[in-house]
Amino acid sequence: MRKKISIVGSGNVGATTAHLIVQSGIADVVLFDIVEGMPQGKALDLAEACALWGSSSGLKGTNTFTDTSNSDIVVITAGQTRKPGMSRDDLLHTNANIVREICSEIAKTSPEAIVIVVTNPVDVMAQLAWKTTEFSCRRVIGMGGLLDEARLTAFLSWELNISPEDVETLVLGAHGDDMIPLVRFSTVKGIPVTEYLPKERINALIERTRKGGAEIVALLGSGSAYYAPAASIVQMITSILLDEKRTLPCSAYLNGEYGIKDIYMGVPVTLGEKGIEAIIEVTLTKEEKVQFRKSCASVRRLIERLSI
Repeated sequence: MRKKISIVGSGNVGATTAHLIVQSGIADVVLFDIVEGMPQGKALDLAEACALWGSSSGLKGTNTFTDTSNSDIVVITAGQTRKPGMSRDDLLHTNANIVREICSEIAKTSPEAIVIVVTNPVDVMAQLAWKTTEFSCRRVIGMGGLLDEARLTAFLSWELNISPEDVETLVLGAHGDDMIPLVRFSTVKGIPVTEYLPKERINALIERTRKGGAEIVALLGSGSAYYAPAASIVQMITSILLDEKRTLPCSAYLNGEYGIKDIYMGVPVTLGEKGIEAIIEVTLTKEEKVQFRKSCASVRRLIERLSI
């Protein structure tokens, strides 16, 4: 019996995530949205495409939260998206109200689910989701670091004119402007990227990564990134459903790890069937510790504004 994944929010990120899941045939999908007709129409369109893909995944579009009941994984993509000139933090109160309401429903309808939070600012929303559902923190996970890593990997592979399969990167910290790329762990087949590129060029690529979401928002003019976010979500889902135990950067609850307590922050974790099965602690340099604490402070300020 295939697992059940509910996606709350059927905009571009949610619908693209559903597309990738059902095309792979890895699970059945329920696509939820408050806009009448939209999740139903997108689900029907995808279900018809499944006939061409040879996928037997089930699909349902709904405006009724009870249809998501007993989900194995719930993905929260609902929320206001960024417009040009907006930061992720500008979305704080609007999206907090949305996430709080969704998580109250999840706690009632899917009490055993693993929750993947995508709504921005993701580290803060993950903390809010954990507090609201009262689930184990190992079952509430934020998606952010994986997207940052993907962007940095892409930029490095283009710069070096090599396959992204041969590039490994590692980032910590809050998603976006406050992310911390650990350059000394960024390699090409084990060879540090510092052997390939001067410091100034690496720094330029890091800065582009930090502003990666804003760059896409500015280009689109309306809306924000969704292909890479959806691909990041599906990589997390796959590691959980197949119990792959991949090492992936996610927003996870820290309770003493890295010397930080009571906050969700981007760190490398082991993702398996139980959710976050381990938090991997990397020994940081003095400068990296300073950057990490600064990133934590930025997230904590937003948490305090919401009185979480």
